[in-house]
Amino acid sequence: MKTCLMKVCRLLCVALTLPLHLMDITGLYKRLFPLLAYNVTFSYNDKMNKKKSELFRNMYKFANSDGSLRLLEIGCGSGANFKFYPYGCTVICTDPNPHFEKYLRMSMDVNKHLTYDKFIVAFGEDMKVVPDDSVDVVVCTLVLCSVRNVQQVLQEARRILKTGGAFYFLEHVVSEPSSCTYFFQYVLEPLWYYLGDGCTITRETWKDLEAAGFSELHLKHIEAPDVTLMIRPHIMGYSIK
Repeated sequence: MKTCLMKVCRLLCVALTLPLHLMDITGLYKRLFPLLAYNVTFSYNDKMNKKKSELFRNMYKFANSDGSLRLLEIGCGSGANFKFYPYGCTVICTDPNPHFEKYLRMSMDVNKHLTYDKFIVAFGEDMKVVPDDSVDVVVCTLVLCSVRNVQQVLQEARRILKTGGAFYFLEHVVSEPSSCTYFFQYVLEPLWYYLGDGCTITRETWKDLEAAGFSELHLKHIEAPDVTLMIRPHIMGYSIK
């Protein structure tokens, strides 16, 4: 009975997505989404400040002997993570949506403790412009939910990381199938997909990380405080090449 109800509710939700689908295929939403994401960033960072600080606090361990640290962020969006990065590190920004650049520059102006290399318009699955073994750290937060191929993104991250370098992640994931959260994740996923520019809320991303071939994986499941129910289950941590 519960399964049938979930399927019926999901179909109704699919019907509601038609206007968003039209916005998506015309490219209008691609232009609008960076503005929405930029504004949401402030609220999310306030709620996740403690968790993000905890996540990135040991990043200095992956710096070179001269103290330099070269960092690439996949799906950097509007630069929500900049304030958490170590002083003086060099940041390469990538995102498939070129319309983020305006908001990215605003974040760069605020976070002058960092050095910025370049903004590369690229999908996480194909960052061929970035050489092999060329960065000390790769960061990916709230991105693996919306990529086309999670494993391909993780292999690209491994490719560009130096041996001993780290891949940092913070991602929302699917809840337990028996939970109330899962019911709403399943039902509202078609609508959320368009509102979140391709965001999928039923992914078991920890399984992809476990299968990615990193030499070490430090991962924990958390409940994000005070965020929307559908994206409350999170994983966070880092992997070492």
